[in-house]
Amino acid sequence: MGDKRILLIGTYDTKDPEMRYIEECITAQGGKVLTMDVSVLGDPTTPTDISKDDVAAASGMTIEEVIAQGDENKAFRVMSSGAAAVVTKAYAEGRFDAMLATGGTMGTDLALDCAQTLPMGVPKYIVSTVSFSPLIPPHRLAPDVQMILWAGGLYGMNSVCRSSLSQAAGAVLGAARAVEAPGRDRPMIGMTSLGSSCLRYMKTLKPALEKRGFEVAVFHSTGMGGMAFEKLAGEGAFCCVMDFCMQEFANMLAGSLVSSGEDRLTNAGFSGIPQMVAPGALDLLDFAGWQEIPERFKDRPFHEHNRLIKSAVFNAEERRAAIAEMATRLKEAKGPVHFFLPTGGIEEWDREGREAHDPEALTATVEAARELWPAVAPTTVVDAHINDAAFVEAVLKQFDAWVDEGIVVRGDSTTAFVGSAK
Repeated sequence: MGDKRILLIGTYDTKDPEMRYIEECITAQGGKVLTMDVSVLGDPTTPTDISKDDVAAASGMTIEEVIAQGDENKAFRVMSSGAAAVVTKAYAEGRFDAMLATGGTMGTDLALDCAQTLPMGVPKYIVSTVSFSPLIPPHRLAPDVQMILWAGGLYGMNSVCRSSLSQAAGAVLGAARAVEAPGRDRPMIGMTSLGSSCLRYMKTLKPALEKRGFEVAVFHSTGMGGMAFEKLAGEGAFCCVMDFCMQEFANMLAGSLVSSGEDRLTNAGFSGIPQMVAPGALDLLDFAGWQEIPERFKDRPFHEHNRLIKSAVFNAEERRAAIAEMATRLKEAKGPVHFFLPTGGIEEWDREGREAHDPEALTATVEAARELWPAVAPTTVVDAHINDAAFVEAVLKQFDAWVDEGIVVRGDSTTAFVGSAK
């Protein structure tokens, strides 16, 4: 238990007492620390394990050259680049088990870059004066990062500040001791979906695939879920992906904040992972529950799911554009791709009588897919709704064929899955 080492990242020139306090909290609980200074101008009271000179050097500059930038923002951008490189190398060398960084806006900006470099399952905590702020766009967040508000922490130590810092110290050390990182004892299938009130195929597919010896991870496609899916795909964690929910992808194209980032639909292909794809929920344009629906969308079919999320419906032209962009991205895939086209509907609320029903737009979706996809990848047309049993049956039939052909490794709970590599 006591051998877990926490990487502490901060500006030791201005926050030395705070950083030393965190260190004391961790060591008092039996943990160890690896200290990293990302200051630019000043020096810590005592040397850190990784100095600001080391961080600057990792960016290709000396600290004097960083200072010569003459601008705080430019200097910290350089230090962010160096810090991310140092964190990547130090973790690969096994020098730490978890990360804890502190900062205001500058330090948080740097910490976000550092957290992005670490694999899923490595505990990563940021104590920030702007935690949970809309200043932080979703794409800057590592999928499993934890943030704690640095209350009362702008200048100097106090009891409120100690409360935040001591919680963070205990949380990161506890996480490092308790975490069960994603395993590779069985081949894993990555699947995207929404809540079962909208998309239901996972309720049948997951147990059927598990009986075949596979582990199945289903990602909730409401922004952060897709980011986690894409990160793991980029790490080669999956033997196959069943990417059947395009809600985040269409949202990204439309500029919605319910997005998983610009790299959606790219990482599995770049890693050569076999992909099964369908246009599930491609029709939904999502807004945060607190957002006012823009005037141009107010005459659309509309679904208010709860106080957090609500959806308007894309029109025919917008759906055709999304189908075309899907095809463009998946043309670049290095591994096999198979497209499934359910002609009877693509999410539960588009059925006849439901609030998102738009038969003309659905027809446009199907026609665009029929026109574009056969030239991109083998296509299975399923004359049923995506939530009908026929869709699941078509997917399993193709999946079993891929296993028989050796495209997907055979499920075997006794054999560790090595995974794909970029």
